[in-house]
Amino acid sequence: MKSQFKGNKASLPSKLCVACGKPMTWRKSWEKNWENVKYCSERCRRQGGSANASKLRS
Repeated sequence: MKSQFKGNKASLPSKLCVACGKPMTWRKSWEKNWENVKYCSERCRRQGGSANASKLRS
């Protein structure tokens, strides 16, 4: 049986992906470089800051 997360997920920090504009929630793997995280996925990282993100934010 898997152990369930017992903390409050709503209190985790979040930010928007610069490529697609989707919200990202803090992950344990990003713990040491959270302030440098810009993209939600490898696909978005390869695209970079595309024009699509500015369209989504408007």
